[in-house]
Amino acid sequence: MHILITGAAGFLGSSLANRLVREGHTVRGLDDLSTGDPSLLSPDVHFTRGDVNDRPKLWSLLQDIDCVYHLAARVVVPESVLYPREYNLVNVGGTVSLMEAMRDVGVRRVVFVSSGAVYGDQQQQPVREDALPDPRSPYAVSKLAAEFYVKTIGALWGIETLCLRVFNAYGPGQHIPPVHAPVVMAFLRQALNNGTLVIHGDGGQTRDYVYVDDVVNAMLAASTAPEVNQMTINVGSGRETSVRDLAAMVVSVTGADPEVVYNPRSDRGSSRLCADISLAGDKLNFKPSISLETGLRLTLERDSRLRVRNGK
Repeated sequence: MHILITGAAGFLGSSLANRLVREGHTVRGLDDLSTGDPSLLSPDVHFTRGDVNDRPKLWSLLQDIDCVYHLAARVVVPESVLYPREYNLVNVGGTVSLMEAMRDVGVRRVVFVSSGAVYGDQQQQPVREDALPDPRSPYAVSKLAAEFYVKTIGALWGIETLCLRVFNAYGPGQHIPPVHAPVVMAFLRQALNNGTLVIHGDGGQTRDYVYVDDVVNAMLAASTAPEVNQMTINVGSGRETSVRDLAAMVVSVTGADPEVVYNPRSDRGSSRLCADISLAGDKLNFKPSISLETGLRLTLERDSRLRVRNGK
């Protein structure tokens, strides 16, 4: 297949691109490198630096493409609270630009990578795809709005669409910014530096942590899965883990002795979040195979940044 990945130099985008070229597909990648790292990509990926709102560039990259994976997005929740206009421009406007370019060129399938964050707080856990979304941040709002644009435009213009709501993905290669780093990578970095693990509230809030290889398996299946047009499918581990238990597991797998501090202030996120992945099993033959403990160990083994910090 001939595939275009937007956000190709990001964490999930690069993992997907490298897997696809290993399996013999022709892959083009687009990324503005605001947070992406092109060194993560295989030399076999045909990479272009550019903005997802650049329609002439999209027209060029979409020629002869069979399927698009749309991952280009701003993804830092606290940052979205400060800069909602930027998140709307990239996450929503960029999605509309891509769909218009696909229509113009004649590309007939797109897999949009959304987020479990659109659910917000839900009483029923694990959360099913038919739950009423309750986004709690501009980031989550932008992802939900983009989902509606993808589905609506796809239905109007005859483009096959599939939205994957990916939960808390982690693994080697994930971006670790100085502030607001994803919790798994932040805890690993701090533990290996004998730093401080900061837990907001009592640490009882839960998330569904899913290893990158499992996410890539779901995304791969999405490009050719039958009878999924206009569907939304959760991608997670199907297991609920508290932040407190995550911290204890990080301490165990690293063998470190960091200070664990409880911040009484809440992080304003959802109190519980876990994916019901039965639909992914039915439609994508998806079955996550990497437990959280195993995934943490694999991340330590495979991420050179963490090995350096661990003195290995």
